[in-house]
Amino acid sequence: MLMVIQALDLGTGADPNSYMVEEIWQELAKARYLEWEHESSQRGWELQILKGACVEALKEKHVVDASMMEGFADEAAAANAKQFQALECVFRKAAEDDIPSEVPDYLCCKITLDIFRDPVITPTGVTYERAVILEHLQKVGKFDPITREPLTESQLVPNLAIKEAVRAYLEKHGWAYRLE
Repeated sequence: MLMVIQALDLGTGADPNSYMVEEIWQELAKARYLEWEHESSQRGWELQILKGACVEALKEKHVVDASMMEGFADEAAAANAKQFQALECVFRKAAEDDIPSEVPDYLCCKITLDIFRDPVITPTGVTYERAVILEHLQKVGKFDPITREPLTESQLVPNLAIKEAVRAYLEKHGWAYRLE
């Protein structure tokens, strides 16, 4: 997998509009998504088994508590209900990263609305996907599509902070590799 990522980085540096770069990205995204899907399924099963064991343990504890707290059955039942709610909350939180949601806007290109692969920043502070902004400069005109300020290819600078943020986000939310 590391070699594929290095190939993608090398290809992007040479020609970000290359069909090879797009093919490498497609294969990388597919492989990463399948890897996440497998791991997510495994985590789901493990969480279900653990949750079942915890529920059974709480039920047994409730029986013991109820027999020891005669006359305070309502309080024991209330405490037990509160523990079941807390347990449910813990397992819901544990499964959250595996539930697809919206990718945050700051990790997406303003033009394509897709998650960044090779983000570049303009002098005005707007970040775009490199291949997309280069295509805009070539086909539409030498200006920033959002600010309308004059813009040339030489003014584009890699946005390493966003690139790292995307990498970290994708590492935690593998479902975001899914290609629509």
